[in-house]
Amino acid sequence: MEMINLVEVTRGDLVESIHQGFFVVVDTKGQIIASGGDSNYVTYMRSCAKPMQALPAVEKGITKHYGLTSEEIAILTASHSGEEIHRDVVTSILNKIGLSPEYLQCGIHKPLHRPSAEKLIEQGKNADVLHTSCSGKHVGMLLICQYFGWTLEGYYLPEHQVQQLMLDYVAQVTQMDKEKIVLGIDGCGVPVFGMPLYNMALAFASLANPQFSAERNEAVGKIVEAMTTYPQVVAGTGRFCTDLMAATQGRIVAKDGNEGIFCLGIVDKGWGLAIKVADGSMRPHGPAILSILEQLNVLEEEELIKLAGYRNPKVRNFRKEVIGEIRSTIKI
Repeated sequence: MEMINLVEVTRGDLVESIHQGFFVVVDTKGQIIASGGDSNYVTYMRSCAKPMQALPAVEKGITKHYGLTSEEIAILTASHSGEEIHRDVVTSILNKIGLSPEYLQCGIHKPLHRPSAEKLIEQGKNADVLHTSCSGKHVGMLLICQYFGWTLEGYYLPEHQVQQLMLDYVAQVTQMDKEKIVLGIDGCGVPVFGMPLYNMALAFASLANPQFSAERNEAVGKIVEAMTTYPQVVAGTGRFCTDLMAATQGRIVAKDGNEGIFCLGIVDKGWGLAIKVADGSMRPHGPAILSILEQLNVLEEEELIKLAGYRNPKVRNFRKEVIGEIRSTIKI
């Protein structure tokens, strides 16, 4: 299992920590544009699979049937931070399909957005299911179940029709035999999909430049448009995923996942990138991904300026003094 150094963390004159991992960039034909480490390293796609899990709801006309807006389609792909906007959009979809939040089976955690979490504490309130980062994905599952008349009981279980449908779509877009996809259970209780990093990159190349049927191409286009038009809905305030899409204004569609996974599609090139940080950390994403994109001449100067805070984040002490930095070590 070959891996490379992705980023190093300095403190004073010393490199104090190193994050290792893997990345691969491919085009829609499967040709590798760039890579580091084992491009066939098998890991879970985690939340990077959410655009594919949202695809059947759009392709089968379910979002149109219930009158979902582009912003509501975006929340189906989200790993959101539990801000007010995220709660409002999920609630709007629940209202349209005639369900209450109690039907969401994604579990509960405090908002990832610190000010929102602090506000709950100040108000003496507990987090609820709408704060959970995967509530958008789960409301998409309920949406599909309602449309087909499938039972809502146990919709999160691997054997349920909605999970089998999503497995089919993930397999098709990643060009995997579904029998070879390794299934695990995500933090929100639904199946996650284990596969080579290469196939994840291939899937995002297909989101950037779809080569499916006309019907599926149109559905993919709607999802990508929703994500890039409403990046705040897909992740949230101060999140690299959101800020990358906002800065590139439709040129890049991006999705982060837990345990160090991140995938993106470069629309004007038809390329897909997948990166995995071996130790599961999220902090290397900004420096590593921006380094790759910059070396491949993907980003324009003004986009790099907008994203400057993610290129070499500063390490600060409790006095807010700069004492080091996080920097990419990737060479393409």
